[in-house]
Amino acid sequence: MSKPARRAVYFLNGPNANLYGLTDTGTYGADTFETLESRCAIEAKRLSLTLDFRQSNSEGALIDWVQEAIRKADGLIVNGAGLTYTSIALLDALLAFPGPIVEVHMSNIYRREPFRHHSYISKAATGIVAGLGADGYEIAIAAMRRLLDRKP
Repeated sequence: MSKPARRAVYFLNGPNANLYGLTDTGTYGADTFETLESRCAIEAKRLSLTLDFRQSNSEGALIDWVQEAIRKADGLIVNGAGLTYTSIALLDALLAFPGPIVEVHMSNIYRREPFRHHSYISKAATGIVAGLGADGYEIAIAAMRRLLDRKP
């Protein structure tokens, strides 16, 4: 059996994701953002994916990266964090991306405050992984590999 073709994936993280593991562990767990990045890199390598893992507290930077990904990536994984519930501009950028998009959240957004129950990003997402903590990040990468392997 041949090894799957290497594909490029951007994994974009929004505001305050860099604080994972440094604050209250009840919602997001104890893994730091650096630990999440390491876990994701290992999973991506196992699945023959080139992973570009980024985080910004700036809406504009995230939009710039989505636009960059249109030219450079086969798939996008996005944890919009707080921008998930507020950013139509991020949604518009994601709608321009031609490949699969996986939306990921550490927490189950439907068990949280009502304002978190509506995600703008979901309109652009091929699928969603939510509520599985740090494991959800690795599951999102595995899901992306499967989406990329499907015939168009």
